[in-house]
Amino acid sequence: MINNKTIKTDRIIEISSLSHPGVEMFSALTEAQLRNRLEPDKGIFIAESPKVIMVALDAGYEPLAILCEHKHIAGNAAPIIERCGNIPIYTGERDLLAKLTGFTLTRGILCAMRRQQPRSVEEVCFGARRIVVVDGVVDSTNIGAIFRSAAALGIDAILLTPTSCDPLNRRVVRVSMGSVFLVPWTWMDCPLSRLKELGFCTAAMALTENSISIDNPVLMDESKLAIVMGTEGDGLSHETIAEADYVVRIPMSHGVDSLNVAAAAAVAFWQLRTTIS
Repeated sequence: MINNKTIKTDRIIEISSLSHPGVEMFSALTEAQLRNRLEPDKGIFIAESPKVIMVALDAGYEPLAILCEHKHIAGNAAPIIERCGNIPIYTGERDLLAKLTGFTLTRGILCAMRRQQPRSVEEVCFGARRIVVVDGVVDSTNIGAIFRSAAALGIDAILLTPTSCDPLNRRVVRVSMGSVFLVPWTWMDCPLSRLKELGFCTAAMALTENSISIDNPVLMDESKLAIVMGTEGDGLSHETIAEADYVVRIPMSHGVDSLNVAAAAAVAFWQLRTTIS
């Protein structure tokens, strides 16, 4: 544990207004501006809560600035501050920080971090046996839940179409409990046939007349399988379904026709997993 006396005074920056220089990344920038698609090396994201920030640091993400309440500088934020070197620590009263960010800080601390360079599909899939393709899922809570289930249930990599929600969206990071830093992922702007070239059979999760049950042994016999999950409303496109090697359904009871995409993903990851060590 550290206290304020062990932190360089010039690192602690007291803010008294919403327009204080340097805090724009925590308030004024939109998610699109934070992401900075045109210059990925200049993009940043916001990690929330000590546990999630620590997971990001362990994964090699570079911290840029901290925003936390006064009381947490020597409390919950102390291990983070100690580890993050000489980056600025913006602090203020709870109500002011809530007005600045638009929400009450979870456990009193946010950390702005630099995004890493995007990885190629080939790099992310190297050595993988089970991957998931997330096609057009836009809800941040669903994306966060998918990442958390993927990390827990043995998925080796995640590919997202450009129409999906950004995995480094603040809410996604929080809902996933930092799992977005544990599973390799990247954007996929190519057809499913590219995965076949990498040795994967593709399984589209969809309700069609010719779909097979998720417990069909043929699926478990595939050494490399890509599970394709569709949007919350319309599901996968007809083109994507037609391109897949398998169309797979989760059997339902009591007249229920389908599950939420995050729940369906968890079921699929568990059923189609390889042995988890």
